[in-house]
Amino acid sequence: MNSPTAQLATFAAGLRFDAIPDPVIRKTEDLLVDWFGSALAGKGSRPVETIARFAASMGPLGGPSEVLFNRSRTSAYFAAMVNAAASHVAEQDDVHNGSVFHPATVVLSPALAVAQSLGASGQQLLTAAVAGYEVGIRVGEFLGRSHYKVFHTTGTAGTLAAAAAVGNLLGLDAAQMRHAFGSAGTQSAGLWEFLRTAADSKQLHTAHAASAGLMAAYLAQDGFTGAAQILEGPQGMAAGMSSDADPARLTEGLGTRWATAETSFKYHASCRHTHPAADALLQVMQANKLVPDDLVRVVTHVHQGALDVLGPVTNPATVHQSKFSMGTVLALVARFGHAGLAEFDQHFQDEATLALCERISMELDAEVDRAYPQRWIGKVTVTTTDGRVLQGRVDEPKGDPGNTLSREEITAKALRLAAYSGGATPTEAQAGIDALWHIAQAPKVGWLLEKCTVDSRR
Repeated sequence: MNSPTAQLATFAAGLRFDAIPDPVIRKTEDLLVDWFGSALAGKGSRPVETIARFAASMGPLGGPSEVLFNRSRTSAYFAAMVNAAASHVAEQDDVHNGSVFHPATVVLSPALAVAQSLGASGQQLLTAAVAGYEVGIRVGEFLGRSHYKVFHTTGTAGTLAAAAAVGNLLGLDAAQMRHAFGSAGTQSAGLWEFLRTAADSKQLHTAHAASAGLMAAYLAQDGFTGAAQILEGPQGMAAGMSSDADPARLTEGLGTRWATAETSFKYHASCRHTHPAADALLQVMQANKLVPDDLVRVVTHVHQGALDVLGPVTNPATVHQSKFSMGTVLALVARFGHAGLAEFDQHFQDEATLALCERISMELDAEVDRAYPQRWIGKVTVTTTDGRVLQGRVDEPKGDPGNTLSREEITAKALRLAAYSGGATPTEAQAGIDALWHIAQAPKVGWLLEKCTVDSRR
């Protein structure tokens, strides 16, 4: 078969380290370090700890793969599940703009777990990661904007991304990889409805995608078959989950356009839809030396995707839900110059934050909406107490490829995330980071943190 699904499977199965350009390998190392910090930051989060307790009750007490934030050892399946839940809760994990997809949590969690289980080399881990990113991003782009309105793309496309990464590590051939995609796609899930009631589902989305994709790859290795055209078939994912799917996006530029390198890092600890407006507001405040009391009204000019995801959050009841509130994020940015983890934890319900929230609104902007999702433009209109109307605009939010984080900034971010949760001491976190910066030279992917007893309380 030469269907788009088959072509994508052939690429994922056949990808080898030597075929990947060096800048893409370096970017993948950056993404690994960035993800490592987010995985540690999940320690103490109630939904994550709940999933970890479930995994501990179901999985082996020991195993070849590590749950990063508590140092437990278990099977690759359950390590992937827990690390995927943990690395998505702080809202600091990476994002690919064009697919509106968070690759690291659903690709690197199963890839590391399986690489440790198999004793794979660092180069094999990096190759598998790129396979997962390339597949997941293309599936997200293929499913289109209509999909994202209802479905959490990281949970849906992420299942195939995980299957691609694990399948590459297992050495699946093209036919087996296609079967893995079929089994992964039929398990794809994740709905945005949870935002309305601050439910815990987002962590389940990533935990399920990582572990279900891993399972699909292992089943395919053992002869289990899946739908041949799970993506574009008449009763496949696009048929049930999209009204604007474009099959050409699945195969466009395979092996020449490296979507992995297009991935963005998250600077603010919030939903990425808030970042462009947050940076634009900072620009206006810094240029005009404004303080929060100077702000009478802030209008954020946004794309429809931001309205779809952020609109339901009108009165955030939890820290996690507040990260999907445009008003909360911009209020924290105005007050502290950055919407970081501590700012959310300590100030999301402050009187000053709530008062600022009331002055912030979202409006659909035609230019911003046309550019999205390839470009996430930030535009704000700020009215001040002295009657001025000021405009702010950011074409590349901090963390985007054209405004990316340096390795020093990525390291510092990972250390902050580890310290925030107590997921690792500075010495432990630095040792894990150093190992990941040099993972391409590792003949075998070992444990990133020493096994020890870790207090599960925050």
